Amino acid sequence: MTIRLILAGCGNMGYAMLTGWLNSGKLAPEETFVVEPNAELRARAADLGSRVASEVGGIPADADPGIVVIAVKPQVIREVTSGYRRFGNGKATFVSVAAGTPVATFADILGSHTPIARCMPNTPAAIGKGMMVLYTNEYVTEEAKETVGDLLSASGEVATIADEGLMDAVTAVSGSGPAYIFHFIECLTAAAENAGLPPKTAALLAMQTVYGAASLAAESREDPGVLRRQVTSPNGTTAAALSVLMGEDRLKNLLTEAVEAARLRSIELGK
Repeated sequence: MTIRLILAGCGNMGYAMLTGWLNSGKLAPEETFVVEPNAELRARAADLGSRVASEVGGIPADADPGIVVIAVKPQVIREVTSGYRRFGNGKATFVSVAAGTPVATFADILGSHTPIARCMPNTPAAIGKGMMVLYTNEYVTEEAKETVGDLLSASGEVATIADEGLMDAVTAVSGSGPAYIFHFIECLTAAAENAGLPPKTAALLAMQTVYGAASLAAESREDPGVLRRQVTSPNGTTAAALSVLMGEDRLKNLLTEAVEAARLRSIELGK
C-alpha cells in the first residue's frame, strides 16, 4: 500500500500542519495516514479524510510511505519512534518537529543510514503564517528535500540551515518567538489601559498595531530600521517613547538575554 505520508502523533501542531497540507492540495486525504492515541485528535484527522489508527500496529503491513513525520513531544521520542523502525535505513524519509531532539537520536533508533530531516515550526503555522526551519542529514535526497520543503511551505515560510548546531538558536528565535510577541501585545495593552483607554479599545489598538506593523515590515522592501525612522519625527512622541526602549540598548539587551536563555534550554532538552 502506497502512502505518501504517515503522521506519527498528531497534537495541535501536527493537526495544523496536516490541515494546511490537505487544504493546499499538496496531499490528497487518501495519501495520508495518522497514528494518534488521542481519540479526539484522531477523529479530527479522520474528518479531514485521512486514514487513522490509534497505534503504530494499525498501519497496514504492506504500507510503503515516502515520508514519516514524527510530531510528538521530545519526552516520548524514543518510545514513539521505535515503532517505525521497519521504515528506517532508507525505506522512508523521516521528518521530526520535536524541539531539542537531534538527528543523531533518530539515527540511533531507526538506523544509521536513515534519511532524517529536522524541522522547527512555530504556532502561526496553524494559519499558514508560520516559520519553518529545516536541517537534513546526508541521506536525504534532493527530491525528498524538495518534497518536504514543498509540504512545509503550505504552513508558511521555509528556510534551511546547513549546521544542525544552529537549530537551538532557531528554536529560541522563531520557535519560541511568537510567545514573545504575544507577551508584547499583553504589555502594550496594559500600558494602553494605564494611559486611560478602555480595556477593549486598548486590546484592539495593541493587537492591530502589532499586526499592521509586522505586515508592513514583511511586505515592504525597506529595512525595519528605515521603517522605524520613518515613523519617528525629531523630538516627537515616538522619539520620546523610543528613548525609553532604545536608551542604553534596553530592549535589544533584554531580547538578547531572552533568546540566549531559550537557546541554552534547547541545548539542555537535547541532552
